Amino acid sequence: MKHLVICSLVLLFISCSQTKNLSPAETATIVAKSFFTKDEPVLKKHTTAEGYSSLITVQNMMPDSDKVIEVEILDEAIDKEIAWVKYKTTYDGKPGVFKLVKDNGQWMVTSKGPRERGPF
Repeated sequence: MKHLVICSLVLLFISCSQTKNLSPAETATIVAKSFFTKDEPVLKKHTTAEGYSSLITVQNMMPDSDKVIEVEILDEAIDKEIAWVKYKTTYDGKPGVFKLVKDNGQWMVTSKGPRERGPF
């Protein structure tokens, strides 16, 4: 009986420690919230190096805010390894678009090219 309980606990810890694969919409929500609340470690975890650099540059020009940030996903388009997510936040109310790429099985927000257009 003791071995069964120990094995069950070990199995529980192993299953809970695995990284969850987030959808593009879930990743975009996390990135938008961490961007507006200036949570840089979370922002860095869910963006590519180029995406992080681009977002931090913009973030450093923004004033601090005490607003509670809510994110609404307006649209999502996925094409193999690239996804586009259109979102709106309570920070400014204007829709924004994130480009995401799959990196090691995880969706990461990256920067768009200068003439690159998404599906919306």
